[in-house]
Parts: sequence; structure tokens; C-alpha cells
Amino acid sequence: MKRLIALAALSTALSGCANFAPEHTRPELAVTPAYDGELRPDGTVVAAQLSYRDWFLDPRLEGLIASALENNRDLVAATARIEQARARYRIQDSRRLPTVVADASGTRTRQSLSGNPTLGGVGGEEGGDAPASVTYNRFQVGVGISAFELDFWGRIANLSEAARAEYLSTIAAQRAFYLSLIADTANTYFEIVETEEQVALAEATAQSRREGLRIARLRLDSGVTSALPYRQAETLLTQAEQQLAAERLALAQLRNQLAVLVGGAVPQGLPQGLTLATQADERRLAAGLPSDLLLARPDIIAAEEQLRAARANIGAARAAFFPTISLTGNAGFSSDSLGGLFDSDGLGWSFGPTISLPIFDWGAREADLDLARALEVEQVANYDRTVQTAFREVADALAGRRYLAEQVETLERALAAQEKIARIARLRYREGVADYLEVLDAERNLFSAQQQLLATRRAWLQNRATLFVALGGGFEQDDRAAQAPAEE
Repeated sequence: MKRLIALAALSTALSGCANFAPEHTRPELAVTPAYDGELRPDGTVVAAQLSYRDWFLDPRLEGLIASALENNRDLVAATARIEQARARYRIQDSRRLPTVVADASGTRTRQSLSGNPTLGGVGGEEGGDAPASVTYNRFQVGVGISAFELDFWGRIANLSEAARAEYLSTIAAQRAFYLSLIADTANTYFEIVETEEQVALAEATAQSRREGLRIARLRLDSGVTSALPYRQAETLLTQAEQQLAAERLALAQLRNQLAVLVGGAVPQGLPQGLTLATQADERRLAAGLPSDLLLARPDIIAAEEQLRAARANIGAARAAFFPTISLTGNAGFSSDSLGGLFDSDGLGWSFGPTISLPIFDWGAREADLDLARALEVEQVANYDRTVQTAFREVADALAGRRYLAEQVETLERALAAQEKIARIARLRYREGVADYLEVLDAERNLFSAQQQLLATRRAWLQNRATLFVALGGGFEQDDRAAQAPAEE
């Protein structure tokens, strides 16, 4: 038994003494080494060091994100996929060690001696009183190793490495979804806030135009004006009412979308949210360099682990060209009596290696190797594309940070000017200096300017959230501490 255990330990130590997998190195950065200098004034806040609670000002939004991270069904599924990948890795990694099986048995047998001269049956001494049967016991106990592959060429080791890389990739993919869920929840919430303000604006505008229509009706009835101004006022009201209905529909759909993101009904008792105008924040995120994304973005980490797995599979495919050497052995005791089962005379053992090498497989192993190499090329391309996508998301958000802020400032000035124009147009109409068409144009332009400002403020807030997540921000402290799983 000691020899068997020593042999198993030696085979384990020798396993993986050759490794045919390509050395894993990160591909060269497939983007420019820095962002546009005009769009990235240095900031002081590092996104990857902040949780979503540190970045978003709206307490209602924080509660919605917390609910989404706890209850979102897609995130639950992504977390379950981590456990699946971990189990597959453990299954594959266990094959690097021998499976030791212990067994014990005991039998009691009664055998007829009739017609069996060798056991003293009929044909014995003349006149003898030979027994008709015999009863005896047999006890056995032992341990064995069944078809354990000696991994001289690293096939099992590379398959284990591939499974581990798949496991780590699944963890990173779940974290990437975690961040995207934060962004989706924030962006949907900002759309809801904007739409609620659009509804309030449309309601106030419709009420104002109803009053204008009432006055136009009085002027028509008194003969001061013709029917044209009245019909124009009526058109203004219908436009506001149509816009109000459209905004209410959009609001209902957005609330349904938010319910899916948070995993059910929106939690009760959340704090009152902020308006778009009061969510402005002067803090500026430090963009850093594109190379910083390689460690901050979990989607890039996931793509690199997929590449690592593909390279390990190449090593396994190359090892298949060499002989497969497996070992089968057992050792144990057997005896006719239980009391003498472990006597030295009852010790027995056996072991034997098996060598297998396919001679003709009609190109199957070459095809497996070609497949593994092609998958590596695909994963390199996927990695480069993931890096490029991350770079584009950050670059786009940096551009949005500058130009959306400029748009908001410009629209605020334009709205102030349009309010004055509408006030003057109404005054000129009342004094009879201008016709109602001038009022009609001024009211339309004012309503459009108010809507556009709300939409641009919402876009600025969404861009702010996108930049935060694109730079790797959003994880809470506990999540960040678990970002580097220990070796299994």
C-alpha cells in the first residue's frame, strides 16, 4: 500500500512537466495612448475609487440602484453563472489528482460437493461418510486507483487552467453587468425625472392656453377680433394637449422599464428625488489613460480571461499528439476469517500502466489544434474590440461632458430670451400692434425651448453617469474587495 501511495504521489509531481500552451501576454493596446487633450481637463476624482453612493446626489436614485443590485433577475442569473463556472473548474481541476477508492466486502458461501472429486464429494474413500456441501467465508478490504492519467504533457493541467480562466471570466462578466445595471438604472431614472418635468410643463402650458382660448373667445364674441385668432389659439391648445398625452405615455413606459430593472415594484418609502436642475455637480472625474481601463473595466478583464482560456486549450490540443499514460492499481487484504484479515499473509497488490497513442485518427487531432488556434485569434480580436469599445465610451463621454455643458448654458440663455419675446408678443397683441400669428410663433418657440432645455439637462446627467461607469466606478467597498478572487 505504501508503494501504491508513493507511486501516486510521484505521478502527481510529474504531471504537467511539459506545457505546450502559448505564453499568455496581453495584446498591444489597440487604441491611441491618450484621450483628446482638449476634452479631458484634469480632474481630481478617480471613478474606480468611488461607489455609486459617493457619486450620485439624488437619494431616491441611490435607493433604486440598491434595489436593482439586489433584485434584478438578470444579475441573479449572472451570479448563478459564476457558481456554475466555479463548479466546472473544480470538476476539471480534480482530474489532476488520482481518484482513490476504498472498498470492503464479505461473503459467506455454501457450495455443493456432489460430483466434485477435488472437493471430497462422490468418488472419495469407499464407505466414507463424505459431506454433501461445504460452507466458508471470504473477507476483503483494499484501496485502488482507477485509470489515473499521468499528465506528462500538461493536457489535464491546461484544461484545468482553461476552466479556471472561464471561471474568472464569468466573475468579471457579472461585474460588468453590475456596472451596466447601475448605468441603466440611473439613465432610466433621469429619463423619468425629465418626463415628469415635461408632463408638468405640458400641463402648465395647456392650462395657460386654455385661458388664452377663453380670452380669444370673449374677443370673438364681442367683435373685437375675427375667428382666425380664435382658431389659432385653439390650435395652440391642441398642440399642448397632444404633447401632454405623449409625455404621459412615455412616463408610463419608463416606469414599467424601471420596474424591470429593480426586479419588481419600485420600493415604497424612498426619499423624494431631486429635479434635473438641482442635480448639477461640479466634481470632475479624472480620465487617466486608456491603459488604466485594462484593470478598471471588468469587461476587459473578462475578455482577457477568455483569451487565456483559449491559449490553454491550445496547449491541451498539442498534448493530444503525445501518448496518454494512465495508471491502474490496488492494494488490500483478504482472508477467510475476519480476525486474520490484516495479517501480513493476506496482503496483496497490483498495478499496471497503460499507454495509448492513436495511430490513425484521420486528422481529428490536427483539426482540434486548428480549432483551438482559430479560437485564440477570435479571442484576440474580441479583446481588442472590447478595449476599443471601452476607449470609445470614455472618449464619447468626455466629449459629452464638455459640449453638453455648453449646450445647457446656451439653452438657458436662449430660454430667457424666448420668454421675453413671448411676453412682448402678447403685449403687442393686446395693444393691437401685432396680429395673433406673432403670439402663436412666440408661444411655440417658448414651449420648444423649455422642452429642449429639459432634454439637454437630462442628457448631461446621463452622460455624467455613463462616464462614471465607463471609467470603472460604481462598486461598493465589499464588491471592490472581492474583485481579485483567490486561487482555488
